[in-house]
Amino acid sequence: MNPVIEVKGLTKRYPQADSNAVDSISFDVHQGEFFALLGPNGAGKTTTISVLTTTLIATSGTVRVCGCDVDTDPTGVRRNSGIIFQNRSLDENLTAEENIRLHAILYGMYGFRPTFGTMPVTYKDKVGELASVLGIEAEIHQPIKTFSGGMKRKLEIIRGLIHSPKVLFLDEPSTGLDPESRRNLWEYLADAQKRNGVTVFLTTHYLEEVDDADKICIIDRGRIVSLGTPDEVKADLAGAYLIVDCNDRTSLIEELDGLGLSYEIDRRIKIQINTNQVHEILRSIETPLSIIETQGATLEDAYLKIIGEDSWS
Repeated sequence: MNPVIEVKGLTKRYPQADSNAVDSISFDVHQGEFFALLGPNGAGKTTTISVLTTTLIATSGTVRVCGCDVDTDPTGVRRNSGIIFQNRSLDENLTAEENIRLHAILYGMYGFRPTFGTMPVTYKDKVGELASVLGIEAEIHQPIKTFSGGMKRKLEIIRGLIHSPKVLFLDEPSTGLDPESRRNLWEYLADAQKRNGVTVFLTTHYLEEVDDADKICIIDRGRIVSLGTPDEVKADLAGAYLIVDCNDRTSLIEELDGLGLSYEIDRRIKIQINTNQVHEILRSIETPLSIIETQGATLEDAYLKIIGEDSWS
């Protein structure tokens, strides 16, 4: 089966820039997958998603979404995609429902209808369903000038989902959402994936939102640092930890320094290791140990390893 999203050698350099914003990256996303793109500020996440959604032209490389080339068939890409951008793009002169209806008409779902009452039942039901999920059903016919920032974010999410896209691009979708709305959104998306095979492409700073991702891609300075399942990314970037302690910490620390091991000291001593190093390290330590534990790396460990190495982030 061909990937729903195919990215081959994608490169983007802005005019007068000294380096590429995105530097020859390649990855595939298959139908129904939850794909998360992570990285520090300035890493190239927004540039990448902008090319995939046809709002930015690549310098080189090939990108296809649902079989449509972003350069030669941008209309086909947009027809199959739902897009929720980080920056708002609502018409402040319309009501919430009018914003949704205009979007549905522009996507060719329906011919022009002047009022909500003249729209088909399928449209009304869909609007009601999504508004209920995000908790703005009571405000759906109000002018969005009266909306808070969080309510506007919810409206953008409804608008991006109204045409039941095959691929949903989410650029920091939870910004401005309260915890309950964030949870409801992800429950709805998980159900949409299960029922309709929707492919979700996400950029986010909320690491808890990618715990259930099928695939994670971490980029740094425009290049892919790690790509794989969450477990593969954790092992790739952060390894694991050996947690030890003893009565004579001074001697133990001298030994660890002599072995050239990387460690942190909190309540206990946390040594960064590869999982196959545990027995070798323990055999090398002569100081009697009172505590020995192993701990797997978390996704946060992997992500913060990149963030911590970037003084400009």
